[in-house]
Amino acid sequence: MLTTGLVLGAVVMGAGMQRITGMGFALVAAPFLVLLLGPVEGVVLVNVCGAVTAGAIIFRVARDIDWKRYAALTASAVLGIVPAAFLIRLIPPAVLEISIGVILAVGLTVLLALKSATLPARRRYLLTAGGLSGFMNTAAGVGGPAVSMYSIATRWQHKSFAATMQPYFFTIGALSLASKALTAPATFPSLPVAMWAAVAGACLVGLVLGDVAARFVPARAAQILLIVLAYLGAAATIVRGVLDAVG
Repeated sequence: MLTTGLVLGAVVMGAGMQRITGMGFALVAAPFLVLLLGPVEGVVLVNVCGAVTAGAIIFRVARDIDWKRYAALTASAVLGIVPAAFLIRLIPPAVLEISIGVILAVGLTVLLALKSATLPARRRYLLTAGGLSGFMNTAAGVGGPAVSMYSIATRWQHKSFAATMQPYFFTIGALSLASKALTAPATFPSLPVAMWAAVAGACLVGLVLGDVAARFVPARAAQILLIVLAYLGAAATIVRGVLDAVG
């Protein structure tokens, strides 16, 4: 019962952050869901909830979406999704847990470091970000850091970036789920129908709360909270992986 409550809490928190910041679900929820459900099942649930959450937001931000950048990111992400779908069948759970935590922590650190750097908005950087994002989304449930690095380094206007990320996350989430269904169907979490319904409800609650909070929470404060929670979750996931490896 405690685990169920924590899972739903993580989903609510992630969906709320997704609404406030444009890309918060995986960064916030992934570490905790991996910690609670395991490295494979947790990532699958992140893919499901991330796609549902992003899909629900698309209609609210459609006018600000940069469809050309979305198309380029999505096409390159496919190249990263395919190898990652096979990778999750080969790596031991403890190693995968540690890798997920390290990938997230390193991604966030690089993201913060890049705030002082500026890159030209060239197509090759966009395609590289999409490929890395697709790989990380499938293998670790965190497709955001790679595209965030690109947006910050190239000074992509935040309103357009946040809007464009919604159809992008919806698409790569759906593609990641499809690839796993074909290559590793056993990785899907065995949750009762009532639990899936509760997760869907948690996504909705998180979006509603995030919609309300977005009117009052300064963007800077939301970003700081997002980073702190993600670092804590990444650290907890690494610790669990280390304990599993030595135990």
